[in-house]
Amino acid sequence: MRPRTAAALAVLLTWLTACTAHPAPSADDVVKAATRKLTDDCLTRQGLTAKSDQQRVSDALFGAGKAELSLRLPTGYTVRAHTDGCLAAAQQRLYGDQDRWFRTSVVVNNLEPEAARTGRPLAEVRAAHHAELAEWQRLRAHALTTATALLKGGGSTHPSTSHLKGNQ
Repeated sequence: MRPRTAAALAVLLTWLTACTAHPAPSADDVVKAATRKLTDDCLTRQGLTAKSDQQRVSDALFGAGKAELSLRLPTGYTVRAHTDGCLAAAQQRLYGDQDRWFRTSVVVNNLEPEAARTGRPLAEVRAAHHAELAEWQRLRAHALTTATALLKGGGSTHPSTSHLKGNQ
């Protein structure tokens, strides 16, 4: 083998090894990492740490009092969420509309239980919820774009600046 060919092959093998050794994170992993960063920063701004009172941390993270969002499912269950905690703020930031994300994700995440409860095939239930699935995909794409920018340092995690154009 000629020296230049051997060198080029070595570079190619190094590149291929690097590409397979560290696969790109999944969309779920990127959004989860950004959610974690946003919620951790929110808790830190409130002076809360791992050693803080767990009820205070829970209230700050998930919200307190009566849940502001509620959705009754065809299965008979009602799902509720707060709009005042660090997690709600992270969802608002990432998805652009926490209320819409809550409603859409609850429906989409409960398609299988709905199919089981109603005795319909999952494909039929999914077809009946085509609009929610499309909205879920749109909101998820928005969250991935926002999360990617945030994790690359393209946006502030502080709420006073998160509403500025370009930081969403």
